[in-house]
Amino acid sequence: MQQTSSSTPIVSLRDVQKSFGSLKVLDGVSFTVERGEVLAIIGRSGSGKSTALRCIDRFEKVDGGEISVCGRRVDLPDVDLRALRQDVGIVFQSYNLFPHLTIEQNITLAPCSVKRMGLAEAKALAHKVLAQVGLEEKIHAYPEQLSGGQQQRAAIARSLAMQPKVMLFDEVTSALDPELTGEVLKVIEQLAADGMTMVMVTHEMGFARSIADRIVFMHRGKVHETGPASILTAPTTPELVQFVGTGNLKS
Repeated sequence: MQQTSSSTPIVSLRDVQKSFGSLKVLDGVSFTVERGEVLAIIGRSGSGKSTALRCIDRFEKVDGGEISVCGRRVDLPDVDLRALRQDVGIVFQSYNLFPHLTIEQNITLAPCSVKRMGLAEAKALAHKVLAQVGLEEKIHAYPEQLSGGQQQRAAIARSLAMQPKVMLFDEVTSALDPELTGEVLKVIEQLAADGMTMVMVTHEMGFARSIADRIVFMHRGKVHETGPASILTAPTTPELVQFVGTGNLKS
């Protein structure tokens, strides 16, 4: 959870604009994330929350505004993407594991190729991060031999192996049934307890309320409300009142 610090935010978005053709997806989005903070981004489908997350790791280029991550201006054309991706880990709702590689090989690939880590050191790291997510016994398995929840935990372990300063989670439980969702959320909960800086796009309102230091509510490409988890039970904007009043809070 959040640690008090006088340093500049580890993630900062200022007046970010993004369109796909004539559709304006982000319309002046601004928010910050402090070191050690867990920020949850919520909102209806099409509100721009996943696009905002993808802009943080430069999976999407912005049309305007500024994004700073770990001291780098992500919005500038000459940003060092290799260095950025070492600082920022991202986990999507689709696991994106390589099916022809074992879980160990999936995890050691990036440390060896990007960080030039020796294979023995990378294998030791794979054991460590898999233990972190409760999957050490599956190290030699192939993705197809794992359940959806196990594959998602393996994807989280793969990101952790790069020892990122920030972790981004994009609806990582949306493809999972409730039991498997629980095992993934436990892993994220432990990362929060360990002080990992995280930005989560989630539809799990109960989880967001219990784990997030701050919540950003997005609606039609704008940040409509931001604050502690208590905004879910005492919203101040009509849009968030309607959002939490349509049963979203029960999930």
